[in-house]
Amino acid sequence: MDNKNKNEKKPTVKKEENAVVLDYLSRGYVKSDMSKFGGKPIAQAIGTEQFTLLELAPKNGVALEIQDTVYIGKGKRDKIYRVLGKLDYENLTATSRIELDYAIKEIVEQNEENFVEFFNTADAVSTRLHSLELIPGIGKKYMWDIINERDKKKFESFEDIAERLPTLADPASMIVNRIKQELDSTTPRRGKNKYYLFTQPPRFKNRK
Repeated sequence: MDNKNKNEKKPTVKKEENAVVLDYLSRGYVKSDMSKFGGKPIAQAIGTEQFTLLELAPKNGVALEIQDTVYIGKGKRDKIYRVLGKLDYENLTATSRIELDYAIKEIVEQNEENFVEFFNTADAVSTRLHSLELIPGIGKKYMWDIINERDKKKFESFEDIAERLPTLADPASMIVNRIKQELDSTTPRRGKNKYYLFTQPPRFKNRK
């Protein structure tokens, strides 16, 4: 048994309650080997709580619209029959990859308070690396500016961050870019890419 990381705190796994539709394929995938559910209507979506990429089966007679938010939690669902499972980034359709940016940005903006709180409370992820450094466009160069400014007064909104720190003109987009990096399973998980701030890490890692 590998005891190297036995003392690491395990992330809390949360179930997605809602998801945003990224693509809807009324006749399933063009390539039959892309899913064991080939030939049946299928949707690719992203969860609004943990940004989990998912495959969804709509109810009979339901046609989904791209960027629709659908309920996928327990209990009665009006549009979704079944959550088929998690989806790898590399298996997203071209349409899903385009829509991903818009969906993540919308989710971040709708949950602004939570992400502003990240700027207010972010701390170190290791002895040499601060979590603020993981956000594209910040790095060590602007990390201390953020910390010094929040020590004076907690940030209240994205607009407040941008006004007090002109170098962070669009903090929401910075968060979006980090989330996309975490979702991109085609990128080697080394250095800053091995940390997960806003998404769930994969349950099983590929050991080489």
